[in-house]
Amino acid sequence: ESELFGYEEGAFTGARRKGAVGKIVQANGGTLFLDEIGDMPVALQAHLLRVLQERQVVPLGSNNAVAVDVAIVCATHRNLRDMIAAQTFREDLYYRLNGLAVRLPALRERNDLSALADCIIEREAAPRGLALSPEVAALLARCPWPGNVRQLFNVLRTACVMAAGERTIRREHLPDDFLDEMNGLEAIANVSAPGRIDPPAAAAPRVVEHASAPAQSMANRSLDDIEIDAIRHALDAAGGNISAAAKRLGISRNTIYRKLRWNERA
Repeated sequence: ESELFGYEEGAFTGARRKGAVGKIVQANGGTLFLDEIGDMPVALQAHLLRVLQERQVVPLGSNNAVAVDVAIVCATHRNLRDMIAAQTFREDLYYRLNGLAVRLPALRERNDLSALADCIIEREAAPRGLALSPEVAALLARCPWPGNVRQLFNVLRTACVMAAGERTIRREHLPDDFLDEMNGLEAIANVSAPGRIDPPAAAAPRVVEHASAPAQSMANRSLDDIEIDAIRHALDAAGGNISAAAKRLGISRNTIYRKLRWNERA
C-alpha cells in the first residue's frame, strides 16, 4: 500500500524521513503497469478503486489529496471472474479496469516454439552456432511447458552451457529435472493410452541358485557405490569424454557431474 500510494513522514514504524512518493503519483501523466493484479488483497483493491474513481490519491499518514491522471495496465495469471464469484476480487474494480483485454496464449498453444528456441539459443551461444538435435526438437515440441517461456529459456540456457565445445544440443545436455518431468509425462501417456498393447515380454532368464562371488560381494555394497563405479568405468571406456559416457549410460551429463561431486564431498 505504501509503495502504491506513498506515505508521509512518521506514517508507520520504519517509514523514511520526509516520506516517499508512491508509484501512482510517479506515473502521473503516464501509464502504470500493475503485475499480478489478482494477488492484490481485497482491502487494497478498495483503496485502488477509490483512487481510480476520484483520480486523486491520499498518501498514508496525510490528509492532502494529490490529483493524478494515470492510465492503468494490469496483468494476471488468475481467472478474475472465478475470483469475483468466490468474493476474492471486487467486481466493481474488475469493471473499472476491464477496458481492452488481451489474452496471451500459453507456450504450449503457440506455433512458433521452434523459432523461439532458435532465437534463445542464438542469444545465449551466438558465436558457437549451436543447433538442436532432431530428438531434442521433438522433445521440446511434446513438452506442455507449465512454466511457459521462462521455463523454455532456463532449459535452453542450461543446455547451451552443458554443450560446451559442441555444435549440437542433445538429450544429455538438458537439465535433469526437465528430463525427469518429461519421462514422467511420457510414462503416464503410455499407461493411459487407450488400446495400447504392450509387446510380449521375453522369457525370463533361468535363475542360478548359487550367486557367484562377484555378485555376493556386490550385495554388500551400497547402490551409490555401484553407480559411481559404473560412471567411472564408462568414463574410462569413453576416454574421459563425459558426453559419450552419458550417452553410453543413458543419463545426462548433469547427472554424472552431480554424482561425482557428491562422491568427492563424501
